[in-house]
Amino acid sequence: MDRMFRVLSFWTGIFSVMFYVGDMVTTSILFLAQTAFFLTLSYLNLSERLYMYIFGAYLTVFFVGFTYYTTFLLEPGFGH
Repeated sequence: MDRMFRVLSFWTGIFSVMFYVGDMVTTSILFLAQTAFFLTLSYLNLSERLYMYIFGAYLTVFFVGFTYYTTFLLEPGFGH
């Protein structure tokens, strides 16, 4: 399971670089923080159950934050 967190850190790192190249610095920093989080967790050698609990908590926080953002903060850019 620790290898999967390394895979997650690899892909969030790729996204971070791509966002930076696309001049989306704030999003790049957010994904860089996620990369550091996943990479740090991958080297802790926790139990597989704890890795699943952490990933479930991560997904819960993401979905709540994304729903809040899209409901209350996002200004639609279509239909000009």
